[in-house]
Amino acid sequence: MIYIYNDYGGTHTTSLAAALHLQILKLSSTPPTKKEILAVPFFNKMTKRDFGKLIFHGKDSEGHLVYSLGRKSQKLVVPSLKEFGLLFFEHFQIEDRIIFSNTSPTVPFPLSLGGFFSRGLKMDSIGVPLLVIGAKQCVNNINKFSRKY
Repeated sequence: MIYIYNDYGGTHTTSLAAALHLQILKLSSTPPTKKEILAVPFFNKMTKRDFGKLIFHGKDSEGHLVYSLGRKSQKLVVPSLKEFGLLFFEHFQIEDRIIFSNTSPTVPFPLSLGGFFSRGLKMDSIGVPLLVIGAKQCVNNINKFSRKY
């Protein structure tokens, strides 16, 4: 199986979802620390050049590939990728699945605001603290959301 976590920017909730999936970030009874959140690979690191690119995060414990994707507001990106995957698998007679998980529903307001300040305006001194607050608020929802597959 191939997992592709996607949302508007592809750098916050998608990176958290991939890190949870790969057990790089582990849940406990307390929210992750600022240090743990900021250590998540690709968290708050993607740029405009990365939109539309599949970012490889690793293989999970069962050998499944885990990717993320920043799709901006392009609603046709994921359906196009699904169709391409079906065509590719059928043509090469591959029996596999691609799981697309839109992490957008898990984004709290502080995370959106933090992303705007940090990625959009390059004001990390304002954006990063908001990103950490937002990440702490949504990490449990991301875990529940991404585990339903």
